[in-house]
Amino acid sequence: MRTALTALLVLLAAATTFGQAPGTAPPTTPPSPAPQPALAAAPELLDWRTLEAPLLANHVQLTSRDMFVRAGEQYFSPDSRWMVFQAVPVAAAGTEPDPFYSMYVAKLRRDPASGRITGIETPIRISPPGSANTCGWFHPKEPWSVMFGSTLVRPADDQKGGFRVGTRTYKWLFPEEMDIVTRGVREIVNDYREHPSARFTVPVDALMRDDLDTAVPLFTRPRYDAECSYSASGRFVLYTRVREENLADRPDPDIYLYDTVTDTHRPLVVAEGYDGGPFFSPDGKMICYRSDRSRNDLLQIYVAQLAFDASGAPTGIVNEHALTDNGQVNWAPFWHTSGKLLVYGNSGADHSNYEVYAVEVSLTKPAKECRTRRVTFAAGADVLPAFSPDGKYMLWTSQRGPMVEGESKPSSQIWLAECVPGGFDRPETLFAPFSPSPGAASGGAPGDSK
Repeated sequence: MRTALTALLVLLAAATTFGQAPGTAPPTTPPSPAPQPALAAAPELLDWRTLEAPLLANHVQLTSRDMFVRAGEQYFSPDSRWMVFQAVPVAAAGTEPDPFYSMYVAKLRRDPASGRITGIETPIRISPPGSANTCGWFHPKEPWSVMFGSTLVRPADDQKGGFRVGTRTYKWLFPEEMDIVTRGVREIVNDYREHPSARFTVPVDALMRDDLDTAVPLFTRPRYDAECSYSASGRFVLYTRVREENLADRPDPDIYLYDTVTDTHRPLVVAEGYDGGPFFSPDGKMICYRSDRSRNDLLQIYVAQLAFDASGAPTGIVNEHALTDNGQVNWAPFWHTSGKLLVYGNSGADHSNYEVYAVEVSLTKPAKECRTRRVTFAAGADVLPAFSPDGKYMLWTSQRGPMVEGESKPSSQIWLAECVPGGFDRPETLFAPFSPSPGAASGGAPGDSK
C-alpha cells in the first residue's frame, strides 16, 4: 500500500536509515557499512516491553542487520502466511550496498505447538537487479501474486524535485520511471500446492502466468505511479501518481483508482499538495491517506467516504475529513480490522524520534478533538505499522534492535508483536483514559513525551 517504500520521507530527517514509505526513493548517496558486521547491543533507554505491554506482547525481530543494511514497509499476505517488504541487502565483501530498495517476500515461521509467529524463512528477492522499488502488496484472492512500485531498471540520477521537511537533508524523490508492476512468485505457488490452504486454491495454470518470475507493469502511464493497494475483491487498485505539471518547485502527487476489469483510471484526491499512501477501509467504503494539504511539509492523516455508481465501482470521494492537525509529520496511516481506528507514525514536535500512534476514525469531530494513543515507546524510530488481516499481529519498522559497531544508531528493521486482546479491538476502552491533545499528536498518558 505504501509504495516506493512507504516514504519515510523526512521521517528520520537527516541521514535516516529508514525504509521509505509509499512513494519514496532512497537517499542518493548509498551507505557503505562493512559486510556481515559485528553487532553490539543498543542501549535500552526505555523499557519498551513494559511500556508497550498494554497493547503489544511477545515482540519478535524478523529481519536483522546481518541480512539487510535496512528493511521496512512490510505487509502480511491475506492469510498471514507470507510477508512482503523492501530492503537493502548487505553487500558482498569489497562492494557497496545497493543505493535503492529491492522488494522481497518471506514465509513467516510459526511455532508448531502454539501457532505463534517466531521468525521468517529465507527471504526471496522479487525485483529486478538495480531497480528502485517500494510499497509491496499481495493480491487478496491470489496471494502468490504481488503488486509493487518499481522502476524495473536503474532510475536516472537527475530526478526532479522531491519532498523534504524544511531544510532537512533527507529528500524523498518520485522517480519518473516508477510504475506499478505485478509478479507471480513461483515459491509461493509451490508452497500453497505443497501445503493446501482452506482459503485459496491454486489454479492449474498458476505456473504459466505471464508475470511468473518476472515483474511486468500492471499499466503504464507517464511519470511516477506507486503507493498502491488492492480492494478486498482485487478488482480496484488505489495508487499515487505525480501530475504532469509541478506545483511550485516540486512534483504534486494525487490519488487515483484503477479498475482492473474496465482498464480505466479515475482521480479520487486531486487537491494541491502531496496526497498519497492510500488504503481501503476493511469494509471498502472509505479510504485513508496522508496529505500535505497545507503545503507546509507537515503531513496530516485524512479519511474520506467513497461514492459508488450503480455497478459498485467507486466514482470519487465525499465527506473528506482530517484526523490530525498539528505541527508534526504524521506518516503512513493503516486501518485496524475494526475500521474504527488507524495506526500511523508521528514525528514529535522536533521530528527527532518517530513513534507509532493510534487515532480514532471520525467523520465529524474536529481533528484536534480526535482521540489518540501512543503505541510504541522505543528510543529509536518506530513507523509503518500494519495489522494482520485477523488483527492478531502488528508489523512495523523499528530502530530498536542491536547496533552495528561504528554506526551511530541501530538500523531500521522489521518487528512483529501480538496485539493484546482488549487493546486495539476495544476502541471504546483503548482511548478511554486518554484525552484529546490540542495542537499535538501526543495523546498519551499524562506526562507522556517522546
